[in-house]
Amino acid sequence: MIRSMLYATDLGLYAPLVMQHALAMARTFGADLHVVHAVEPLGLFAESVLQSYLDEQSLNEFQRQGLQTVIANIEQRVLDSFREELGDEGEQDLQRICSVRVLQGDPSQVILDQVQKLSVDLLIVGSHSHGVGAETPLGRTATRLLQLSKVPVYMVPLVERRRRGDR
Repeated sequence: MIRSMLYATDLGLYAPLVMQHALAMARTFGADLHVVHAVEPLGLFAESVLQSYLDEQSLNEFQRQGLQTVIANIEQRVLDSFREELGDEGEQDLQRICSVRVLQGDPSQVILDQVQKLSVDLLIVGSHSHGVGAETPLGRTATRLLQLSKVPVYMVPLVERRRRGDR
């Protein structure tokens, strides 16, 4: 029985389509829906640029407060996009969303950690991230999730592939 689900979003071009699938599944099963988005850690280049412009204390403050602000803004953006996408009729669907979390780390590891922490019964993801062409059947994160997930994975395929008739 499916009582809770985790929708892992990359906030990319196809995120609204995957969200529609996640909400439809939650509605069908009467399940709770959790949402997670992973923010990759700053790369070495970005870190070195910040270090060259900020003193150590300012850099530490930025890393503590700046990242929290960015994460809060992304969480709000995710909720706002749900509200916009669903309109006034989607209030019941919005009530199914128990949590929206934005966490820093490797996307596949963040998602797998949340699957375990939240004890969800189903993981919902898109097959591609933004920027991956149709010639690549699965994105890196989707591939890792399929290989490592201990719960069933519901994967929404890339829309462009279906439009061209490549099945």
